[in-house]
Amino acid sequence: MKNRNAEKVNSCNPFREENKYTPFDLVTVENIREAIVEGIKEEDAEIEALVSNPAAPTFENTVLALEESGGMLERASTVMFNLLSACTSDELQALSQEMAPLLTEHSNNISMNAGLFQRVKAVKEWADSADGKALSEEDRRMIDGTYEGFERSGATLPEEKKPRFREITMQLSQLGLQFSENNLKATNAYQMHLTDEADLAGLPDRVKEQAAAAAAEKGKEGWLFTLQAPSYGPFVTYSDNRELRKKLFYASVLRCTKGTEFDNSEIVRQIVNLRQELAQLLGYKCFADYVLSRRMAGSSKAVYELLNQLIDSYRPTAVQELEDVRQKAREMEGEDFEMKPWDLAYYSHKLQLEKYNLDSEMTRPYFPLQQVIDGVFGLATTLYGITFRPNTECPLYHPDVKAFDVLEADGTPLALIYTDFFPRESKQGGAWMTEYKDQWLDDAGVNHLPHVSVVMNFSKPTPERPALLTLGEVGTLLHEFGHALHGMFSHVKRRNMGGTKVYWDFVELPSQFMENYLLEPEFLRSFARHYETGDPMPEDLIDRILKARYYNVASGCLRQVSFGLLDMDYYTLTEPLTEDLRAFEDRSWAPTQLMERVPESCMSVQFGHIMSGGYGAGYYSYKWAEVLDADAFGAFKEEGLFNKETAARFRRELLSKGNTREPMDLYVAFRGRKPNINALLQRDGIKQ
Repeated sequence: MKNRNAEKVNSCNPFREENKYTPFDLVTVENIREAIVEGIKEEDAEIEALVSNPAAPTFENTVLALEESGGMLERASTVMFNLLSACTSDELQALSQEMAPLLTEHSNNISMNAGLFQRVKAVKEWADSADGKALSEEDRRMIDGTYEGFERSGATLPEEKKPRFREITMQLSQLGLQFSENNLKATNAYQMHLTDEADLAGLPDRVKEQAAAAAAEKGKEGWLFTLQAPSYGPFVTYSDNRELRKKLFYASVLRCTKGTEFDNSEIVRQIVNLRQELAQLLGYKCFADYVLSRRMAGSSKAVYELLNQLIDSYRPTAVQELEDVRQKAREMEGEDFEMKPWDLAYYSHKLQLEKYNLDSEMTRPYFPLQQVIDGVFGLATTLYGITFRPNTECPLYHPDVKAFDVLEADGTPLALIYTDFFPRESKQGGAWMTEYKDQWLDDAGVNHLPHVSVVMNFSKPTPERPALLTLGEVGTLLHEFGHALHGMFSHVKRRNMGGTKVYWDFVELPSQFMENYLLEPEFLRSFARHYETGDPMPEDLIDRILKARYYNVASGCLRQVSFGLLDMDYYTLTEPLTEDLRAFEDRSWAPTQLMERVPESCMSVQFGHIMSGGYGAGYYSYKWAEVLDADAFGAFKEEGLFNKETAARFRRELLSKGNTREPMDLYVAFRGRKPNINALLQRDGIKQ
């Protein structure tokens, strides 16, 4: 009897073959399910053929064959997980919960296939022998990475421990999905609906227009404020109504806390403890040791040394910064006024106005989204010669999304990039870059081009005005576009070695490097024009931006360090976490905490980066990479901000190489030496 489902997939499923573009116009929840189920069967057959091959194991018939297996499964699962973040639905979330155990079981079946591992091990031993000397560095690293991947996935465990390893990975995959789903639902569940215009005191017209449009979308009169960043941030910064600031603040910090509808507290405990158990099963003392064995930092000791060095360097300045804001609040409200967490953004904004005559609303008119896109794309053209051409042929997954063909200076196709800029209830908060297709060179020399996507949550346009960005949002776009350049400039032979497939504490270098241009006058002058008049940003305003560059920079650093500390403290535990999460946070944050916290709050239950994302025992990467990016940008400061030769070297030695060499070797090839922290301290005004 024919397998009718398989026949259906073979004949019409859009994931059956690799298409020119990801076929979003044909994607349904049902054909994702079909492609994953049949894709697992297909890859199982490919693995079986690989293992039963009577020929001696070689790089080509084992490691390369393994990499090339599972094409349909990879295409379908990539779309499912990317859309879960960018354009989800109840049906897609249900599908992910249904598919997660199947995918985890399938992955475990591959990593614990004894026959397959023995073939990989044989190739590894050959590569390490004199006979393997002719291998390219890329292929050698691919062999090493494949072998280590099996080791880290339970292949060398005693048979009696493998069932528990399978159970742990199964549970972690489902818990991560549930954590993210709860966060999204908790964010969407809250709305602050105002009908009295007096409650809008202090809010800029643009913010009120956004809130009115949000209310109209829900069929309501008045103004609607949500926990999405473009709504929440401006309200707590500008609203004169302290009680409403407090109300919105509490709604935000209580998301997913213990006892609420979308409680993540037990999920956090389970994730931390299961990761600890997994690492210890594999012979590591703690989960951080397991993770950091494949990172530039190398050890938790090195991470804590960096975080503590940053605390020592930045805390004195941060203490003074907070005291300055408190003093401003007392000047405005009286000497007995006690500033609370929901007041911080408000009075910090007032102080910034006083000191620099600057706030984000003054710069917004000069940053209409389309001009910012033109400016960021234009920066890439200036540095690297690449150009961007709208692609109207490519299917899209949402009307907000746009696609662009990326071309080399001579017109040769380089990549495809999707842009997705506005918040919606189907999208997770934050900003990220992801990939739908990898770059790789096949044996015929054909370059398979990467397809990348940058996803943001910027303020939407209103009937009165276009989408206008803050200076910080421009920086966010530069950051994610830096990740995109890393993916687009990939030029490797093996598809799992290119682009952003590098160590997590190296992957933030290209993104944070691009942020350096945000405060360079020449860059701002290239695109910052008033959305109504077309007038360039006044030089006086640029000067004020530059003078304010150090405003609260130390407080911002300590905030990031506090997240890194919490992450490391969770994942250096060697015994199960039994402590109350809030108490654990207090203890972890003691070296960085400058202001009292709301007793009911708990950040861990919302900390998607380290719970459901890929940054568990890796959040320090942002600060680690800041040392690198500040030092790397120093080369451009020395040789010319837009020096094409320096940019070409940065692309050639670092952006194009992916994981084909050790990260520090790539950095030294570009910079000529190892980095040091001095450039970061000087950039932040901590050290002259």
